[in-house]
Amino acid sequence: MKKAVFPGSFDPLTNGHLDIIQRASEIFDEVVVAVGINTNKTGLFTPAERLELVGEAVADLPNVQVGQVDGLTVDYMSEIGARYLVRGLRNAKDFEYERDIAEVNSVLASVETVLLLAKPENQNVSSSMVKEIAKFGADKLDAFVPAVVVTALQKHFQ
Repeated sequence: MKKAVFPGSFDPLTNGHLDIIQRASEIFDEVVVAVGINTNKTGLFTPAERLELVGEAVADLPNVQVGQVDGLTVDYMSEIGARYLVRGLRNAKDFEYERDIAEVNSVLASVETVLLLAKPENQNVSSSMVKEIAKFGADKLDAFVPAVVVTALQKHFQ
């Protein structure tokens, strides 16, 4: 059985993240969306809120689970018996970052990193950008995030 982990802070989950999750679910027998904390960023949603939002967004994908990672992703992968790490790439900058992380992960553990290219409509969307758009009450959030996240963002910023 091929088990993959798609880690991230998902603060908030975007349509680009969801697309990568859906595509990974077609490649792997099981995909675990590992919600973690990015120590370099200030979170908008609590880890519990992010777990709930991601869980609702992927509820229709039977081979996708959601888990929380509190330390190194490779340690979490070892705990749950996953060998594949899925990452999405939006641009060349993402590639360079992910390439370096993949090399470190391969030294730390027996992990194979699988990079999936973002679809054109998601290449310029980031969680940071979505937070900024939502903060100022812009319309059309659904172009960037799943409906459950639109509702949570609107509630947070009202």
